[in-house]
Amino acid sequence: MADDVEAGLDLLPVRMLNEYAYCPRLFHLMHVEGRWADNVYTEEGREVHRRVDRLDDVLPDPERDEPERDTPDDGDEPPVVSRSVMLGSERLRLVAKLDLVATAGDEAVPVDTKRGRVPLNPERSWEPERVQLMAQGLLLREHGYRTDHGVLYFAGSRTRVDIRFTPELEARTLRLIDEATAAMRRTTLPDPLEDSPKCNGCSLAGICLPDETLALRAAPPEPASAGRDAVRRLYPPRDEALPLYVQEQGARVGKRASQLVVMKGDEELGKARLKDVSQLVLCGNISISAQTVQVLCEAAIPIVHLSRGHWFYGITHGITLRNAYDRAAQFRAAEDPERTLAFARAIVAAKGSNQRTLLARNARPRPTDALVEMARELRRVDHSHSLDALRGIEGAIAARYFAHLSRLLRPRDFDAEWDFNGRNRRPPRDPINALLSFGYALLVKECTVALLAEGLDPWWGLYHQPRHGRPALALDLMEEFRPVVVDSAVITAVNTGMVSARDFTRSSAACVLDASGRKAFIRAYEARLAELVTHPVFRYRCSWRSMIRLQARLLARWLRGDVPAYIGMTTR
Repeated sequence: MADDVEAGLDLLPVRMLNEYAYCPRLFHLMHVEGRWADNVYTEEGREVHRRVDRLDDVLPDPERDEPERDTPDDGDEPPVVSRSVMLGSERLRLVAKLDLVATAGDEAVPVDTKRGRVPLNPERSWEPERVQLMAQGLLLREHGYRTDHGVLYFAGSRTRVDIRFTPELEARTLRLIDEATAAMRRTTLPDPLEDSPKCNGCSLAGICLPDETLALRAAPPEPASAGRDAVRRLYPPRDEALPLYVQEQGARVGKRASQLVVMKGDEELGKARLKDVSQLVLCGNISISAQTVQVLCEAAIPIVHLSRGHWFYGITHGITLRNAYDRAAQFRAAEDPERTLAFARAIVAAKGSNQRTLLARNARPRPTDALVEMARELRRVDHSHSLDALRGIEGAIAARYFAHLSRLLRPRDFDAEWDFNGRNRRPPRDPINALLSFGYALLVKECTVALLAEGLDPWWGLYHQPRHGRPALALDLMEEFRPVVVDSAVITAVNTGMVSARDFTRSSAACVLDASGRKAFIRAYEARLAELVTHPVFRYRCSWRSMIRLQARLLARWLRGDVPAYIGMTTR
């Protein structure tokens, strides 16, 4: 039994042979690393295949006509039609589910359904489609059938195209099978396609990052100049799906068809379509049904657990990735002093630069001396030779930044409640620090989700040293985003009156944000994450939430050696 299972795992799905012929990097991401993302084309293709996938058939033995037949159109004996047929071959190292097979005696014709229209080229098809169909023909031959051609059915134009199984196509298919089965065992990503039209419309383009990878390899990383062309952004600037926060104490989250439903007793508090939810965030005493947990894990939607005061407890998520290559690379990098130092320099420089930019843009009166001192500290980053030295630089920049942060605050209900004299925490003792602590808890949650989506271990850091219960790598990733996401959201929430002094409960020991204040700040925080920003290297625009995911992805690629350096996110 174990040998059979192991052998089955080594068989190459014919669908993946199509992907290999199309793009070896796409094949690696999908088949080796288990990555997937939907777009309009994949959803359309799934809808087209819904009919043929409805019921699995078994092929009749060659030279026998036993299964039910379609109604004949003339006096000739019609072929036997079998749908959604599973075939495999250890010799060919292939396994496939054929959309449709028409058999007559010992002759068989595979029919493969494609979502689009017939291509306007001499072959009226693309090579990956012909290779996939030829591989199906080889499997049919392996099971005793004679087959000399197949059919591609293009649903978009409702057209059948006959594909002859020529010796040349067979040789090409066998060669690609050899290459793809060898590629199944590689741990390194193949090179991306260069300026290829294939990347347009590819659902994994935002995961593959072909143009970004080539841009980082081509030259020493530096902010984009006005004269340099922007990299193609091959993914949406914003995600349509958003986090669903549930804060009503005693509520219960369940599912109804394809919706999440929030109930308290017999009252329905709200509902959201599963496709519109990127995270389910449970704040405090919120329960969730086992069926809902299973559905969310299957859909790769993480469940984030926060305390009532929004301390970050952890995440429930499904098994979304089946490779350990990124984590292995992460652990190797964490043991390499040179790599950890290079990464730490990047995030300290980015965080300090963003803090300085925020002050320079918005502080009134302008703290000129502090900005000069911060610039002097930033110039020391590249010459630092230890993590402790970098922590000293980071602390010096932060001290000057927080000493002047009050100059950015212009609350509408100004009084002594808003006095801010520097950073304090555990617990925060004033409203601004309470907002900052709350925002940083939300941000570390966002970074943890992004890292888990890349297969990295959020608890094993490079700059922040691993410590029990602390998501050290998430803290690494969030550093460059603290000022531009959380601090900016705090300033907006205070200056626009989204939160007021009435939203806090104060004592001599602590300052606590109440439920109405938390809801108001979440709106400010989510609005900030949805704002578009220009990437300093690639020059395209996307939301801050997409930028966090992009940086997590580039971190994973740097750890694997796919790009030469990790570059922190900075804004002008």
